[in-house]
Amino acid sequence: MRRAFFLDRDGVIIKQVEYLKNPDEVELIPGAVDALRLIHRRGFLAVVVSNQSGIARGFFTRDDLSAVQNRLYELLAAQGEKLDGFYFCPHDPHVEKCPCRKPSPGMILQAARDFDIDVSASYMIGDRPADVETGIAAGCADCAMTLTGYGERLAAEARARHYRVLPTLFDAVKALLGVADDDLNTKEN
Repeated sequence: MRRAFFLDRDGVIIKQVEYLKNPDEVELIPGAVDALRLIHRRGFLAVVVSNQSGIARGFFTRDDLSAVQNRLYELLAAQGEKLDGFYFCPHDPHVEKCPCRKPSPGMILQAARDFDIDVSASYMIGDRPADVETGIAAGCADCAMTLTGYGERLAAEARARHYRVLPTLFDAVKALLGVADDDLNTKEN
């Protein structure tokens, strides 16, 4: 079976923009490409699991979401990186109860079936406590929250729950893999 890092997109890989629908607003968070590079070098898949209720709420369409996602793919490809999967929940949490909206584990469990992923040997990283709760509910080996996106605002809540909180996606990946900066300088080059 394969292993993966399940990643929230907005506020973790790309800068947080409320109900992002314009591909021109897609901007990678510093260190995100390095994080994906480390994930792939260590033999893991990088799979996005993202709540996108703006679709159900009428703030953007599935085509808008595709355009944003394609722009993200372009930015990553320009730096020699990629995402291995993209799962999203389009449902309105105030109207629809679904098994895919985080903190429910539905997207992770679907990705695990699709890619033959051992969730118990995989990780979840996001910028909200709900992301960590998703990883816990799915049975991930460990989870972390970043201070990017909503993370800074929600850090106290996450720390009160004893969740692992780290500055960026790259920091979180290194911590979950137990990789020190010195190891990166000698082994990864």
